[in-house]
Amino acid sequence: MLAAAAALGVGRLDAQLLLLHALGRHGSERAWLLAHDTDALADPVWPAFAHLCARRVAGEPVAYLVGEKEFHGLDLQVDPRVLVPRPDTETLVDWALQRLDGRAAPSVLDLGTGSGAIALAIQHARPDAKVTAVDASADALAVASANAARLGLPVRFMESNWLAGADAGHDLIVSNPPYIASGDSHLPALRHEPIDALVSGVDGLDDIRCIVQAAPDHLADGGWLMLEHGYDQAEAVRRLLAQRGFAEVQSRDDLAGIARCSGGIWRTVK
Repeated sequence: MLAAAAALGVGRLDAQLLLLHALGRHGSERAWLLAHDTDALADPVWPAFAHLCARRVAGEPVAYLVGEKEFHGLDLQVDPRVLVPRPDTETLVDWALQRLDGRAAPSVLDLGTGSGAIALAIQHARPDAKVTAVDASADALAVASANAARLGLPVRFMESNWLAGADAGHDLIVSNPPYIASGDSHLPALRHEPIDALVSGVDGLDDIRCIVQAAPDHLADGGWLMLEHGYDQAEAVRRLLAQRGFAEVQSRDDLAGIARCSGGIWRTVK
């Protein structure tokens, strides 16, 4: 079965996840799959698996095909209304949690929440936090709020364009905004994901500029703004933060050693 998937051009891990899904099993059960690898398949399984493989070869993300993606220890339901959460974004969550350490009942604002990945991961790690997740897409908020309800996490949701209508005094504003340039050569490979959550102007920085400009009005003294960005945008984002008046401007590397997110602290008294 897996050999047939490989012949179609589907990688081993993807094929295992798709086969488990066709079998009605969770993606964490790869050990079970290996232990039963010589078992005969029921008649409906092969056509279902072959159909999933064909869709994967056509470029659909595995997460959409199986309907879920693990992120920071949470199983999130995802579909084409939202981006697939990436492991790189866990770097942003880990950094955010470090900066929240020692703050009692911190107020956190997640901008462009999509599936709710960042907001839910922070809320899960910090049950005392007051987390609000914002998105301009009602469809995305439907996915995120369903994830929150299923996981029993009390994140609040707000439909808004970035910081429009948001309150002030947050200890942390965090965002994984669109940051891909409109002419980027990688876009065709991402055609199954929502374009509005990916592209941000000619240089990919339009939304980051908007957030950096507006964020100080919504941060408490000593609050942090943290942004995920593209692999080659760290210097430009640090420059925007410094020009706006943020202090301690810095970046964090992902597991591949690439500067994947940047941020700074806002001081009301300079």
